[in-house]
Amino acid sequence: ESELKPYFSLACVRNALFGVSGKLFGLDYVLRSDIPTYHPDVELYEVRRKDSNDLVALFVHDNFLRPFKQSGAWMSEYRSQTKNLNPTDSAIQQIPVVSNNNNFAKGSSSANTLLSYDDARTMFHEMGHAHHGMLSDATYSRLASTNVLTDFVELPSQLMEHWFAQPEILQQYARHYETGEPIPTELIQKLKDAESFQQGFATIEYTICALMDMALHHEVDDYDTLDLLEFEKKQLERLGMPQGIVMRHRPPHFLHLFASEMYAAGYYVYLWAEVLDA
Repeated sequence: ESELKPYFSLACVRNALFGVSGKLFGLDYVLRSDIPTYHPDVELYEVRRKDSNDLVALFVHDNFLRPFKQSGAWMSEYRSQTKNLNPTDSAIQQIPVVSNNNNFAKGSSSANTLLSYDDARTMFHEMGHAHHGMLSDATYSRLASTNVLTDFVELPSQLMEHWFAQPEILQQYARHYETGEPIPTELIQKLKDAESFQQGFATIEYTICALMDMALHHEVDDYDTLDLLEFEKKQLERLGMPQGIVMRHRPPHFLHLFASEMYAAGYYVYLWAEVLDA
């Protein structure tokens, strides 16, 4: 990780992100620093078609940690794509406004903000969701963007993650933040060799959370009297949780389950998306 970080500055990863997006979907990202945003660190981009220069979306990139900001990484929308407009509505109302949000520790500049490999993949993951919102082409906003079956919602993001790990992308965009030198081929190979490292651990810590999620939504009769920690203990015993491995998300802070209903009894979809993209 310490060897990789100098090659994964926020500026480099963002260039890779927009470069891949441009090649896959024919999009250009035009920074609009003249448009005010809700925080000085937030960047706003016009997203336009390369071939026609048509406006596709507005993309808000909110990357840095700050006080009172929600933790984690997520995609959100300030306006969903729609074609269901009143005759008096402006055409701009059909253009989606999509946001990707991260919580990176800010350096002195984007060039000096160094990301871990996982952070870089997270940027690509969230951009997969952003593509889902920005490239939506539905008549009704209720059916637009990420308003799809939960079994599918993580597939675009999961697919987008894979692009960052491609040697061609790393060789083109991963540059040392001080010297500008491209990432060495040997380091890319070490990264490739490490892909399966601790996969057994990662699979168990994730799967146990998915199973706990289903149990919480299907095996509890009275939530008012639920002893959450006791329920967790019994479920882990029932499932045969190996000693030495802990849940990725303990129930008291399992935000995917309780922040909204979207992932309730549906946390498994991240693993299912890996099946779909295999």
